[in-house]
Amino acid sequence: MNSARRAPVLFGVLMMIAAAVWAAMISAPHWSARASGLDRLEAALLDIRFSLFGAVAPAPDVVIVAIDDATLAATQGTTANRLLLADTIDAIAAAAPKVIGLDVILADAGAEDVDARLAAVLNAAPMVIAAGGSFADDAPASPIARPSSVLRPQPTFADASDVGLVNLSTDATGVPRYVSMVFSTDQGIEPSFALRIAARFAEAEPVISEDQLALGAVELPLDVGLNLPLRLVGPRGSIPTYSAMDVLSGDLQDVLAGKAVILGYTATAFGDRFPSPFDESVPGVEIMATAVSQMLGGETLRRDATTRGVDVGASFALALVGTLLVLILPLSAGVPLALGLLALWGGVVVVAFSAGLWLGAAVPLVASAGPLAGAVMARYYTEKRKANRGAKALAALKRFQSPALAEMIADDPSFLREPTAKSLSVFFVDLSSFTHLSEWLGPARTQDLLKHFHQITAQAVETEGGVVLNYMGDGALAVFGMTDAEGNSADQALRTSFALIEAVQALGQEDYTVGCRIGLHYGDVILSRLGGDRHQQVSVAGDSVNLASRLLEIAKTEGAIIAATDTLLEVSVSELPRPADSVKPVPVRGREGWATVHFWSA
Repeated sequence: MNSARRAPVLFGVLMMIAAAVWAAMISAPHWSARASGLDRLEAALLDIRFSLFGAVAPAPDVVIVAIDDATLAATQGTTANRLLLADTIDAIAAAAPKVIGLDVILADAGAEDVDARLAAVLNAAPMVIAAGGSFADDAPASPIARPSSVLRPQPTFADASDVGLVNLSTDATGVPRYVSMVFSTDQGIEPSFALRIAARFAEAEPVISEDQLALGAVELPLDVGLNLPLRLVGPRGSIPTYSAMDVLSGDLQDVLAGKAVILGYTATAFGDRFPSPFDESVPGVEIMATAVSQMLGGETLRRDATTRGVDVGASFALALVGTLLVLILPLSAGVPLALGLLALWGGVVVVAFSAGLWLGAAVPLVASAGPLAGAVMARYYTEKRKANRGAKALAALKRFQSPALAEMIADDPSFLREPTAKSLSVFFVDLSSFTHLSEWLGPARTQDLLKHFHQITAQAVETEGGVVLNYMGDGALAVFGMTDAEGNSADQALRTSFALIEAVQALGQEDYTVGCRIGLHYGDVILSRLGGDRHQQVSVAGDSVNLASRLLEIAKTEGAIIAATDTLLEVSVSELPRPADSVKPVPVRGREGWATVHFWSA
């Protein structure tokens, strides 16, 4: 393989290697679940999927009791008074729920009698209460969530209830995306608030492996770090929510019986709130209830090592296949196909989400977009260079061939690979008395005369859509109708003849005159390539060519400047610049019979 052929192959290999390296760089943080600059883009694309498919039904066993604005208004806003919590929990417990989760961290000590009252209520009810972890920005990497400190409930409350951490993982936009199943704290491995509630409801011990949570009959895939991806169910209020005032009035006994009840604040300016794809502000208690709902059989969202592996595989496949398509196919085909692959992956991502799979959109998109952009720019540059070289080659070819013929060869390299029969108007021209004139002018002036003669011949022929096939010393061979140009080829040949006669006469100087003779015939010819495989020229052959050539001799004998066969005049449809001076049958050397020829004299 020579260097000219090796260069494109080597370039393609380097582009493919660069595409693989780029895909690896983009995919590495995603594979290990590390934060990256693409998280915000992935969040936006994920929210689009949430919006496309809308809200989903939560598990029927989860309800929320909200300490809302109405409750606080009725109790004069005494939110610090834990008697409100005690009374509410006592009323909920009277309805016989399976478990009550209090999404409030009772970290501060209150009045001794009030705390004793609340502790007694907690001890009597099937309770899980909240603790909260604090995470440092520069905390070392850990296989599971490891808070730097934990805000815990007062011991009197913790001793009366189960305790779980309420922390959520949010993305760069603040939307909650994960809830950790367990945390590594100074007291060992502690379960999350949501897991505590779900386990007590299911009356089953949770079994957690590297990528799965088993809770009774429910199995949930977990992401890296034992995190459960959140399938947000919908806008605020999607999970059944009841005011604490209604519970205190005793109107909700049947609604709460046998349920997992999450109690928390939804009142304005109280409690934590999060944005979601469905709502600008969702109370944290609803996010916790969503996590519990998933563990009790609600809609899930799977993102784990397997889906991340699919994302990485798609990133490499899209980057490499897309780059290869752009490199090996014309840009007009390669780019649409590569973009079609990206669109296809987008469709797969959307369909997968409908089945509860969170496949990556941002990582494969960026992993493939970089190499594709690079390949497109590289191909554009190389194609532009080829086009420039082709334009220069075509310009050079036009200096050795008729421009019209050169264009045809450039557009179709297989042009006339097989001989082709066609009816054309054949045009021969030569200078009159050239032998004597060249002897008198000398070599330099003769060469100058021939150069100008050939230039005006080419200009006259090409103006009428003809093709000069050959220059023969003081003469030239041209044909009309070869390029299928609009117009009658006989009329084109005649107009060219009269124009060329005047142009040649204008070549004369004070010390000499110049004239020419032209032979014209219309008939069938054979167009073909002559020569070997490495060097060829386009040629025309046949009896019609021989006859047109013999007309130059006949014109000289008759003292005419133009000799055209009757066959050509029959094809002509335009009015002649002037009628022929004579028309008569003449013998043609080398042919049987006579030819009727029209003659024009100077």
